[in-house]
Amino acid sequence: MAETAQLTVGGRVVPLSNPQKVYFPERGFTKLDVARYYLAVGDGIIRALRNRPTTLERYPDGVTGESFFQKRAPANLPEWIPTGRISFPSGRHADEICPTEPAAVLWAANLGCLTFHPWPVRRGDTEHPDELRIDLDPQPGTGYRDAVRAALELRDVLDGLGLRGWPKTSGGRGLHVFVPIEPRWTFPQVRRAAIAVARELERRAPQRITTAWWKEERGAKVFVDYNQTARDRTIASAYSVRPRPHAPVSAPLRWEEVPDARPEDFDLATMPVRFADLGDVHAEMDEHPGRLDAALDLADRDEREHGLEDLPYPPEHPKAPGEPRRVQPSRARR
Repeated sequence: MAETAQLTVGGRVVPLSNPQKVYFPERGFTKLDVARYYLAVGDGIIRALRNRPTTLERYPDGVTGESFFQKRAPANLPEWIPTGRISFPSGRHADEICPTEPAAVLWAANLGCLTFHPWPVRRGDTEHPDELRIDLDPQPGTGYRDAVRAALELRDVLDGLGLRGWPKTSGGRGLHVFVPIEPRWTFPQVRRAAIAVARELERRAPQRITTAWWKEERGAKVFVDYNQTARDRTIASAYSVRPRPHAPVSAPLRWEEVPDARPEDFDLATMPVRFADLGDVHAEMDEHPGRLDAALDLADRDEREHGLEDLPYPPEHPKAPGEPRRVQPSRARR
């Protein structure tokens, strides 16, 4: 059994240690299988990661072993992989890897990285997001089909605001919709626009969709996780392998596929075949970035006409001006 394999991509030779180590025991997929998968979808995942500071979700011993998130670039980073400096809510900063070619993805896969978590910014300007990301998260009592219904309604909301969303499976029970935008708004402004979009979606289907931050208030609905647009919150990239026993991947979809696609259709074995047939169905995503003016106007109207103010930030964020109390409602009543 070979102790090291070598994969060649883009003129670079990337070594792969322990290539036969089993990463997905239920399916028998090895570390080499993961690397070959990323080689097969290389153009697609680089489109999703290019020049983005990226956190690595690493499983050095496979999905049944321990895991960790690596935000800072490893000390042994090759000189040909650039980095970008990002600032955390605490004010501290870190230099994260910014993949620009498929070889960088294979290099990370050799470290046991299964899932790539890119920031919604590019390394040339890490203070102005160029994507508004919407996470449709089914709560207990709901499932993927509920997220599909919400996504189709979300498409109408975005259309009305002059925005175009690009859907993908999360690799689990939910759906993600990424909206390319011009990099001219700050993180708080993009988050405010996401809240306005989420509230409009909730207004259209209050029995099925919620923006409630506290789990005890959500009920059996699809939660629109607006805080995925907060600084230092990231979502698994398109084509990322997800750490579940059946080796699913986060699959980019065309809107016409959303009603019938199933998350279990896309995994380490099936996605390379799909990619060979269709290529990257999100290849044109960055070509026509939208503007947030209409969404921010909607946020203004919500505040002015409905008295709707900010919503809670994640717990690791400093208290923001105008933010409501971060106290679980049941505890506040006590």
